[in-house]
Amino acid sequence: MTGTEQDERSWADGKMLSSRQGAVGIMTFNHPERLNAVSMEMWEAMGQIMAGFGADDSIRVIVLRGAGDKAFVSGGDISQFAKTRASAEIARQHTARIAAGRNAVADCKKPTIAAIRGFCLGGGLAIAVQADLRIAATGSQFGIPAARLGVAYGFEGLRTLVGLVGPAHARMIMFTADRIDADEAARIGLINRVVEPDALWPTVMALASRMADNAPISIAASKDGIAMVLKDPDARDLARLKEYERQSLDSEDFKEGRTAFMEKRRPRFVGR
Repeated sequence: MTGTEQDERSWADGKMLSSRQGAVGIMTFNHPERLNAVSMEMWEAMGQIMAGFGADDSIRVIVLRGAGDKAFVSGGDISQFAKTRASAEIARQHTARIAAGRNAVADCKKPTIAAIRGFCLGGGLAIAVQADLRIAATGSQFGIPAARLGVAYGFEGLRTLVGLVGPAHARMIMFTADRIDADEAARIGLINRVVEPDALWPTVMALASRMADNAPISIAASKDGIAMVLKDPDARDLARLKEYERQSLDSEDFKEGRTAFMEKRRPRFVGR
């Protein structure tokens, strides 16, 4: 995909940005002087940005990135901990606000990609693992320092981590609070691919472009279906997956896909 970013908007006093490049929505953590550490205002802006992208039918893929070259997101803003964790009740309230921002990525109906360069730690890793795909530059570092901060990591975050790397690697990450490099993160399944720093953005945008060119109903069915596989059997909505099958077979995109294949040309999907 070529072209420049458009429709840039500022959120959380400029610490969050939203923009687009063609059919790709881009959410930027824009606080490089604090290594993009996420404040409460930034968590809330995440939900607003993701909701806007989700409601825009012209956006087909969403990319998350950090400003600068030192961090994707280095974690939660620890300078706010004295206020946000002053008591168990206050912490509960702020945790719910954080979860709303994180869940905005997890629950997004459109495919998401985290473009990671530099530190991806704590809350930053919690955000990245909610994305569907993670592409990282060499030199990136990953870790969850909860054990060094006296923080009990929540169930949803642990379930997502275990789903990606398995219980043995999850224990190593959580018990040691050590940082691992991009090659190790790829080896254990925490990230999908490692590229050189200069290749990170072109690689991510080329991947996003290929995904954006594919049939939205098919991708939505795959995204929802994979999520169902990871749920407990009694929590799966198999009827919804059957409905995707019906929609796809009745869609204009299915007809276009067949026609384009026979005519040996690239299909032009419209999402219906």
